[in-house]
Order: sequence, then structure tokens, then C-alpha cells
Amino acid sequence: MAGTIGLGAFSELIAQSGTSTGSGTGKMKLTFYPRELKLVNPFGVALMTRTTTPALQVELEYEGRIGYGEASLPPYLGETLDDALALLKKVDLSPFRSPFEIEEILRYVDRLAVGQTAAKASIDIAIHDLVGKLLGAPLYKVFGLSPERIPPTMFTIGMDEPDVMRKKTLEAVERFKILKVKLGGDKDKEMVETVRSVTDLPLTVDVNQGWKDKQHALDMVHWLKEKGVVLVEQPLAKERIDEHGWITERSPLPIFADESVKRLNDVLSLKGCFSGINIKLMKSTGMREAWKTVALAQACGFKIMFGCMTETSCAIAAAVHLSPVADFLDVDGNLLIANDLFEGVRLVEGRQLPSDRPGLGITKIPNMNGG
Repeated sequence: MAGTIGLGAFSELIAQSGTSTGSGTGKMKLTFYPRELKLVNPFGVALMTRTTTPALQVELEYEGRIGYGEASLPPYLGETLDDALALLKKVDLSPFRSPFEIEEILRYVDRLAVGQTAAKASIDIAIHDLVGKLLGAPLYKVFGLSPERIPPTMFTIGMDEPDVMRKKTLEAVERFKILKVKLGGDKDKEMVETVRSVTDLPLTVDVNQGWKDKQHALDMVHWLKEKGVVLVEQPLAKERIDEHGWITERSPLPIFADESVKRLNDVLSLKGCFSGINIKLMKSTGMREAWKTVALAQACGFKIMFGCMTETSCAIAAAVHLSPVADFLDVDGNLLIANDLFEGVRLVEGRQLPSDRPGLGITKIPNMNGG
């Protein structure tokens, strides 16, 4: 069910919401329901443009506390709502005594299906939120991190007509210190020049596999360097690892992997072929594996970026709590949607900052339940 789902089909999916209850010293109750995230503006990348993103919200209840989780399912991720719902319906928490058995619970969930990383991430995020609440501490403290080290987040300017891009850029420069421009089409230079006509803020570019030739890619990287671009994401198709290595070796800018890296076991194969990796919770199955991925990637000499899909403040908060370890951040997904279900992440002088409340530190926005 790739692509945007119609309102009628989406309403039918609401009926597929479900619960799973576990027993032990307490009971863990898993509840999940689909949502449709509505974008403030159409969002264009190299391969498509969309106005909505299917998503799945999760609640994990234990001893009177609720942990929140989320799966964002943009079509390019290759996961559907049907598949995500089917996975969550398989989850049986009865063998586990409490949410503190994080490693065992997540290993069990991972074995339920091949892939489905976003659905798995929704459970991971909910467990971490719940554990933080049980401990009475925000997750950045649980991970031993300081919000003072959080870098500014990029704000993404999608592919569009020049007038629209100028308008979006002018709105963004008042709130952000670094911007990201989506490239990979046949008007790349025009789009960069359009953004540059209204701001001299540092830029990053995300090609989303859109360039076809490595020499063209390298030539573009040199041109982008002259335009004040500070890094380039995923110039070529994800499987062209060696050619990315050829570009990285000759590039005046860091080259980051995005689509070429999903999970922990991808990291070693990219060593020497990229300068850094973009870690997204929806790709990595959540916070637990993302934390492990950071450690391995840094040991391999990679720079770290935390990225996101179009997500509510639930999943964005999870990334923000880990973000003090990042060199670059692209966690603006909650700022791109019109129907965020949560609040608890603050944009302050271009930085996305977590709440000091326990767990993710998020609360539901009144009257925002449902699809």
C-alpha cells in the first residue's frame, strides 16, 4: 500500500487498531492506531512529491504509566501500514515481567518479521519513554547526555518552483541557522542559486540518490563547495558503494550515507566509502540500535548525523534526546506537519531541545486524537 492513502481507506484502517497485553509482576498493554500526518506544504524530493505521510501511533501502558511510540511510513521507506499493523498484532508481551527488559523485548520484536524497521521503532520508542517515566528522568539523562551539546537542526527546503522556494527560505532564515536543500533533479543549480539569492546561511544538500554519474556528482560537489554548502548526502544510488568511495576520496566536502545505511550491520561495509552516516530511528528500529550504531560508526571514523522522516514530536523527541552525540542534525519533521499529536520539543534559536520531564517529555495535545 505504498503512496498516499485516501481518506476512505484511511478510515477503514482505524478499525484495524489493536492491543496486546502481557502479564508478569505487572501488565504491559500495547495499543496502536494509524494516523495520517498532513504536511504544511507539499514536500518534493528527487523521486516524488507528497502531501501526507501514513503513520502509526503506539501506547505502552504499565503500572499506570504510558509510554508513547511512533512509526512514520513514507512510501520510499518501503513499509506499509498494513504490514506495520500486522507486525504489532503479533506482539505478545506476556513472557516479559517489565519494560526494563528492553534488550530481550526488542530482540523478540526484531525476530517477528524481516524488515519493518519503523514498526519496530514504534515499540522501541514507547519502551524507552515508559522506562524514563518509571525512572523519573528525561531520556537524555538516562543516556548520560547534555542538551547543551545539541547542534542546530537543519530545516529542509524541498524541490519546488523558485518563487515558492524563496518564500520558504525567507520564512526559515528567521528561525534556523542551517538549511538543507533537496537536489537530484534537472534544475539543481537553479534551486541552490534560488536559496542563495535570499540567504547566506550554511547549506547542506540531500540528493536522495538522484545523480546518475559519478563524475557529474563530483563536479557538482566542487560547485556546491563554492556556494557555501557544507556537506552532501547520498549522491548516487544506495547500492553504488564503491563509486561513493571514489567521490568521497576526491570530494572537498563530507559525503554522508543516507539510503545506503539502515541498520547497525550496514556500518562496517561503508567504511572508507563515506565521510559520515545519517542515522534515522525509523531505519534503525529505534533508539536502542541507534545508540549502538553511533558507537560503531564513531569507532570507524564516521561523522554522525541524526535525521528523520515526517514525524510527530514523539519520534522527533526520541532523536533529540540522543542528539548531543551528533555532528549534524536534521530533525525538523514535526515542524513540517500540520497535525502534530504531541508537544514537548522546543525550537530555540535553531536548536531542537528536549523537555526536562521524564521519558520523552512529551504530552498529548488536546483534541488531536484519531486520524
